[in-house]
Amino acid sequence: MKNQTFIPIPEEIILKSLNEIKFSEKGLIPAIAQQHDSGEILMMAWMNADAVRETLSTGRVCYWSRSRQSLWRKGETSGQIQILMNFRYDCDRDTILLLVDQKGVACHTGRRNCFFNEITPDGIKCISDVETDPGRLYSKS
Repeated sequence: MKNQTFIPIPEEIILKSLNEIKFSEKGLIPAIAQQHDSGEILMMAWMNADAVRETLSTGRVCYWSRSRQSLWRKGETSGQIQILMNFRYDCDRDTILLLVDQKGVACHTGRRNCFFNEITPDGIKCISDVETDPGRLYSKS
């Protein structure tokens, strides 16, 4: 994939998109983040309409935190931000695919992605090492 930069989406297209997307009864939609140049699946999180709007207008990926019940701007405390390269949704309009440029690690465990547990015939294996100490990622200093 060629090198891209984010171009803000005009408000009228954001509004049309919000009407197309099928949010759940709780007002949420699953969003998968994928590294735009390598295809690596980084993480899955939830978005609401406000998170979609902010992401499309700013280019910095924003999710909805179900545990905090608030917007979660990826990298706000850790510095591990995601820059939006492309915003897609599936044929059923109920899942979002975000092609992003991940700065640093995506997972709160300090790993590059959240999919590091693999089930094999020999058992469950951790297939990814911690790249960044999670304590350092989320320290208030």
